[in-house]
Amino acid sequence: MKVIVIGGTGTIGKAVVKELQQRHEVILAGHQSGDIQIELEDNASIEKMYQTNPGLDAVIATTGRVHFAEMSAMSAQDYFVGLNSKLMGQVNLVLIGQHYLNEGGSFTLTSGILSHDPIRAGSSASMVNGALDSFVRAAAIELAKNLRINVVSPTVITESMSTYGPYFRGFEPVSAARAALAYSKSVEGAQTGQVYQVG
Repeated sequence: MKVIVIGGTGTIGKAVVKELQQRHEVILAGHQSGDIQIELEDNASIEKMYQTNPGLDAVIATTGRVHFAEMSAMSAQDYFVGLNSKLMGQVNLVLIGQHYLNEGGSFTLTSGILSHDPIRAGSSASMVNGALDSFVRAAAIELAKNLRINVVSPTVITESMSTYGPYFRGFEPVSAARAALAYSKSVEGAQTGQVYQVG
């Protein structure tokens, strides 16, 4: 298959690329690095990615920004960071990509454990992750051309504990390689509308 991994140079993305490139043609897309550059918050950039990479069988998104802060310090603009980037960036990958993917292709998005196991300072991430989980379930019943869509919802990643560890006290991290298996299951399997919880 021809697979594009958006965020393929990040912690989870690198592991996903390593897992899938053993069997498939994998294209890395990143904000500033990778085989191609994409701005997730710019629909023209998303459209250009699809137009310049025809014949895609699978699109994976392992990227998207959210703002972590105590709710008492959050502003509407802080919430819009996650809404514009992680939520609508991934939703727009599907809205635009449904017209470009090959018959029977798949989308795999990324949410996270905070959709159902919230933490202090994580209300933005919880909101966005929950919305992504719900979007995938709904989109799965409407996509044409036998397209499939799933979302991976990982807990905190072991390799990211130096940055995010203080937010996730009491959570058992999982390796990026373990999380990558869920993306493989989504791309290479047959299920749709699933939320794959990792950890």
